[in-house]
Amino acid sequence: MFLSQQKYASELLERAGMLTCNPCRTPVDMDSKLSADGDHVSNPTLYRSLAGALQYLTCTRLDISYAVQQVCLYMHDPREPHFSALKWILRYIRGIMLYGLQLFSSTTSSLVAYSDADWAGCPTTRRSTSDYCVFLGNNLLSWSSKRQVTLSRSSAEAEYRGVANAVAETCWLRNLLRELHTPLSTATLVYCDNVSAVYLSSNPVQHQRTKHIEIDIHFVRDLVAAGHIRVLHVPSRYQYADVFTKGLPTVLFDEFRSSLSVRSSPAQTAGGC
Repeated sequence: MFLSQQKYASELLERAGMLTCNPCRTPVDMDSKLSADGDHVSNPTLYRSLAGALQYLTCTRLDISYAVQQVCLYMHDPREPHFSALKWILRYIRGIMLYGLQLFSSTTSSLVAYSDADWAGCPTTRRSTSDYCVFLGNNLLSWSSKRQVTLSRSSAEAEYRGVANAVAETCWLRNLLRELHTPLSTATLVYCDNVSAVYLSSNPVQHQRTKHIEIDIHFVRDLVAAGHIRVLHVPSRYQYADVFTKGLPTVLFDEFRSSLSVRSSPAQTAGGC
């Protein structure tokens, strides 16, 4: 099954007056970070309309989730650099309008999650962006890219909060599958590229540096002890969730996008949504 919003993307580009714009290869400019600086945009209503429309497009185009999350943070007070970033996303969409989310028939019933965090990535508030993506077999079921509500005092804390969010999502999915009479018989694997966060998930020793994230620690540890969750280390080279936390080089971005099943349409269809 192939889920596509090609017609919607075309209408969005037409609304923005960018149907004939020059495309770009990635949705984020790696050379800049958005902040609250810059001149006010002349038409903030158009900015908010386009940013909101892009949010709906992430239903099938998860490869723009991080970029859209960044521009939506400034909907209350958009500046010219934010509008430039939004146009960058539209140029990226213009280049690959035929892409969508591919779902496969799979006999594998394992639930696997990837969690990542960009520690203190916001130059204005120094809050971290955490994300996860969850696979059932070969199919991507759930993904998220959100700014954390509190400051993290270390990269391990930011990563562990991201792990806790991923674990909460997998718990909901496990309960849903059980209600659908297809319970999982194996533990959910949660991959994280921070070694300290992996150790915290199973190490029963509490110390002063982790008391400020004690709730998340106990939440994950209890599930690990019960055998429902296993938190494992994955090298950053294979951390697919990086797509949701930062801009990536073109080659790596293309590889991760394919691994997340965002691909070109396998067949031409008469319509679209």
